Amino acid sequence: MTNSPTVIVLIGLPARGKTYISKKLTRYLNWIGVPTKVFNLGVYRREAVQSYKSYDFFRHDNKEAMKIRKQCAIVALQDVKSYLNEEGGQIAVFDATNTTRERRSLILSFAKENAYKVFFVESFCDDPEVIAANILDVKVSSPDYPERDRDSVMEDFLKRIECYKITYQPLDPDDHDKDLSFIQVINVGQRFLVNHVQDYIQSKIVYYLMNIHVQKHSIYLCRHGESQHNIQACIGGDSELSSRGKQFSKALRGFLENQKIPDLKVWTSQLRRTIQTAEELGVPYEQWKILNEIDAGICEEMTYEKIKETYPDEYSLRDQDKYHYRYPGGESYQDLVQGLEPVIMELERQGNVLVICHQAVMRCLLAYFLDKSADDLPYLKCPLHAVLKLTPVAYGIVYCAKQNFRQCAVLRIKSEKYFEICNLSLLHLRSAFLQACLRAHVSFLNHG
Repeated sequence: MTNSPTVIVLIGLPARGKTYISKKLTRYLNWIGVPTKVFNLGVYRREAVQSYKSYDFFRHDNKEAMKIRKQCAIVALQDVKSYLNEEGGQIAVFDATNTTRERRSLILSFAKENAYKVFFVESFCDDPEVIAANILDVKVSSPDYPERDRDSVMEDFLKRIECYKITYQPLDPDDHDKDLSFIQVINVGQRFLVNHVQDYIQSKIVYYLMNIHVQKHSIYLCRHGESQHNIQACIGGDSELSSRGKQFSKALRGFLENQKIPDLKVWTSQLRRTIQTAEELGVPYEQWKILNEIDAGICEEMTYEKIKETYPDEYSLRDQDKYHYRYPGGESYQDLVQGLEPVIMELERQGNVLVICHQAVMRCLLAYFLDKSADDLPYLKCPLHAVLKLTPVAYGIVYCAKQNFRQCAVLRIKSEKYFEICNLSLLHLRSAFLQACLRAHVSFLNHG
């Protein structure tokens, strides 16, 4: 996708959301198939200086600390070079303050020596409430502040910011930096300034950054209720809901009413089984063609056993590379991901949304939010009659699962016992624990 590797360089004072931007941007680029990795300079600094004591380390007149910080940057850039030249990476995200022209000049020289493109992302924020919230949400739990109370963390971190302010040189689009490629994100997306975009990938980055927002919201994902084709084990098609699928729709309505989700939008595909699921909710819903299930081409409305019998070569090819395999006359998971980009952009822009979709589509959406690889994506478990709640937070996703619709009676006994053992209707899981949970406990949930 890129003619030459690109280094994305973050710029900004501490507590301006640079790491939030870095992680989200990296997740998006990997999801669309561009190998990307974050290099966070704070990690290198903590490895070089085992114990952080105070903001004094960041004073511009602390010569010893300045040498350490510069050396950390050089080591990180060498790792960037290894990733881009030897490990197949296409984009490296250099996550640091990079607030001086001297530091940015070092990066530009490094990029020129290695024939890399550079794209700067500057996050500027002068809203004290946003800054304070970021410090409390993120920095209090930083490895720099083990066993420190909130007040002392706030005091030290504000002094750290003042140290950076003394030497901060923002990008100058009118003179000094007019020939550089960059986007300035002002006050968490209230305004943007874009300068000298060079290529397709940089335009993708700009478009993505202009669509994300940091306001708290939740995304609810579920498959349609059980369909006639689910009972028959047929893939694809446009069948209607079964009686149990209709029961799920009613249970889903009760769940949403109990949750009292403000300003909830509901999206469906254009296939009957998702529309029928939404109709029972008694709220307006929007149909998206790109949320339709993967097109199985010549294999539509067949069982996997029938496909294996009729098209053994196709069955084998799909088994070897499920993500890239394209049904004859149909689609691949890779095709779905490319088509679902507009959905992702809208989910990032919107408030609370319930997406009623299909197994393959839900896998693609989950892979984006949970930062799953193309190899893992086709095997993510998306059971029928379950609602997954995803709430983006500063450094990841808070995940919940609701799968206790007892009136549906379609879940296996084992799954019901698992949720009873947890003694929760909603499982609040951090993303790292979620992955282990999915592997250890939900692997058997593979309906339809």
